[in-house]
Amino acid sequence: MTADRPRPRVKICGLRDIDTALFAAREGADAIGLVFHAASPRHVAVEQAAAIAGALPPFVSVVGLFVDAPGDTVRSVMNRVGLDILQFHGDEPPEFCAAFGRPYLRAIRMAEGVDLLECAQRFSSAKALLLDAHVPGEAGGTGQAFDWGRIPQGLPLPIILSGGLDAENVGRAIREVRPWAVDVSSGVERERGVKDPAKIAAFIRSAR
Repeated sequence: MTADRPRPRVKICGLRDIDTALFAAREGADAIGLVFHAASPRHVAVEQAAAIAGALPPFVSVVGLFVDAPGDTVRSVMNRVGLDILQFHGDEPPEFCAAFGRPYLRAIRMAEGVDLLECAQRFSSAKALLLDAHVPGEAGGTGQAFDWGRIPQGLPLPIILSGGLDAENVGRAIREVRPWAVDVSSGVERERGVKDPAKIAAFIRSAR
């Protein structure tokens, strides 16, 4: 990458075991995502999440993903797991997202009519907007992409691009969208909820 175009950061989401998390870190992942949403096939128990977070080397961010969880649940997980960043994937309002004294990402499911400029203004306290495909009834991790051309130029918040990314298309996505970071879950799985180390390595190489 050139000096005016830094390399995109890479987040591998939906990890559920220490070995895979350490592998992702060794391959160059900047962040790993832990899913605290019971309906997800990538859901991880709090005790296991704490073990994963504790095993990671320095400078790998731990992101905790929540979907309309009660505030007490978010605080309980924060107290037991070393979360660096919170990620909200439901209908949480900005006041809720900002209430925990921790940096947060706001996931936006790109349904028809979504106005990203309005979202950026509404969630101005977020560190970034994470853009994902909209699939009715699903909070994320669907493997579906959306039309990247819908992302306007000049958004006041950094963009984390998600939704349908894999080793085959992430390079093109980075060239077209120029996001701050890319986020992958299903695109590095061999089956739903089970990560494939070879796909993780290939994704990170392609993103670089």
